[in-house]
Amino acid sequence: MEEILPLDVIIKLTDCNIWQQDHLVLTNVNLSVSKGEFVYLVGRVGSGKSSLIKTLNAQLPLKDGSGVVAGFNLASLRPKEVPMLRRKLGIVFQDFQLLIDRPVRENLEFVLRATGWKDRNEITARIDDVLGKVGLELKGYKMPHQLSGGEQQRVVIGRALLNDPDIILADEPTGNLDPETSEGIIRLLKDISTTGRAVIVATHNYTLLKKFPARTFRCEDDSLSEVAGDEEIELEIL
Repeated sequence: MEEILPLDVIIKLTDCNIWQQDHLVLTNVNLSVSKGEFVYLVGRVGSGKSSLIKTLNAQLPLKDGSGVVAGFNLASLRPKEVPMLRRKLGIVFQDFQLLIDRPVRENLEFVLRATGWKDRNEITARIDDVLGKVGLELKGYKMPHQLSGGEQQRVVIGRALLNDPDIILADEPTGNLDPETSEGIIRLLKDISTTGRAVIVATHNYTLLKKFPARTFRCEDDSLSEVAGDEEIELEIL
């Protein structure tokens, strides 16, 4: 069931408990993200970052509390509504998850056809558009193994943009990349947020947070808290 959030808020969690199967990961989570916001989610491995992202995209059910994402009520979400919610979300994975047996353009075409696109000219135009947005206009006919790690991640970001989502959820998008390439990926994601999309980046890369500061939430001790603007984020807790 779709619900209307106030003003430009696109994600709203109120008094939520985040579960991973029978394990309570985060308690009393409150989170509000507006359209066009770029937000970091930080914390140690196992602190709940990925579980929170999976709750936002309905991979994990919201059992306790109230949550609205892109107009959908997570607590009362019906199975048939999950695909509709996910079309409003773009997911960026650490490990790319590209189809290795086909070139970049066919990877993107596969996603479009799987989400209902049929017109060949519209598909071609959309693929051209997203490849341009991520700076890979001339790489569409390359196989994934012919691309660098950074180029593969740009393909993944392009794939996330295909259905013009309201939200981008990026789970450790720079985890397999070198520092220079990682900076390029964060710049690209920040640019995407300026187009009105909310972008949430889960990361433990302290250097990126320092170089590209933004609103930051920390998963620690089974809870989520916003980091004050003047608060130093210590490397050892990430």
